[in-house]
Amino acid sequence: MHRLIAEELLPACDVTYGRDGEDAAILPGGGRIVLSTDTFVVRPAVFPGGDLGKLAVCGTVNDLAMRGARPAYLTLGLVVEEGTPLSLLRRVMHSVRETCAQVGVALVAGDFKVVEHGSGDGIYANTTGVGLLEAEYPPSLRRAQPGDAILLNGPLGQHGLAVLAARGELELMMTVESDCAPLHGLVQAILEAGGEAVHVLHDPTRGGLAAALNEIALASDVGIEIEEASLPQDPAVEGGCEVLGLDPLQVANEGKIVALVAPEAADAVLAAMRGHPLGLNSAVIGRTVESPAGRVILRTVFGTRRVLDLPSGELLPRIC
Repeated sequence: MHRLIAEELLPACDVTYGRDGEDAAILPGGGRIVLSTDTFVVRPAVFPGGDLGKLAVCGTVNDLAMRGARPAYLTLGLVVEEGTPLSLLRRVMHSVRETCAQVGVALVAGDFKVVEHGSGDGIYANTTGVGLLEAEYPPSLRRAQPGDAILLNGPLGQHGLAVLAARGELELMMTVESDCAPLHGLVQAILEAGGEAVHVLHDPTRGGLAAALNEIALASDVGIEIEEASLPQDPAVEGGCEVLGLDPLQVANEGKIVALVAPEAADAVLAAMRGHPLGLNSAVIGRTVESPAGRVILRTVFGTRRVLDLPSGELLPRIC
């Protein structure tokens, strides 16, 4: 996927604003406008802890927040397969309305298309978000510096395992709910505590933490070392991943944030994260180093080191 995007899709984008791999683009001009778009094809459309509507709003709101923007406006496009129950459409739209109200973002435009039976799979959604840049020093994938502390706000893999359970592909002893949530409030707390010292914010969605850290390492040309023992854990997720042979570090999340901050601000930012409802289990999980640049290293609980590569292939298709 990384190669496909880099080699086939990005060449069509604007050289200045479209090829930097950020979650959202800061547009030119004095208005400090931030723009992001995303498409959601999760199957099934309803899962423990959320549904397609909540996911679509949160996903785009979070991409805006990763650049230090306050979400303001949203558009919604729906592609619905013929024969889809009206009750499902109503649930999705109810969640869109409720989540927009929770975030304080206005849904201002949209589009609706129906395709023939067999041409889709229920409902697909596309959201485009506009945010207002409030951070004086916007976080960026390219701002990581050697010595930065790496912080994570909670256990990994909850969204991916919740969707698998909803498909009937996994029976767990304990219930796993998706972590799907709007992160703009947590981001605001991080920026208020760290200011300019907050160098990078990134949400580890598709491809999980492994993909997110590799994207940061490649964009900033730094090395990254993380400690397996420091990672917050969810026992149900760990057990489910063990049964299925999945690596929690590669499973999708929809309510997690990776923050890279200058070491002198790490304690203040960590305290701010733990003071927010979505960051109660936050932890420092590693740091950036000068070399090997562009490489992510995991220090295991056994004291060994292994390279944490970009995930290969789509381990869990239709997860977001």
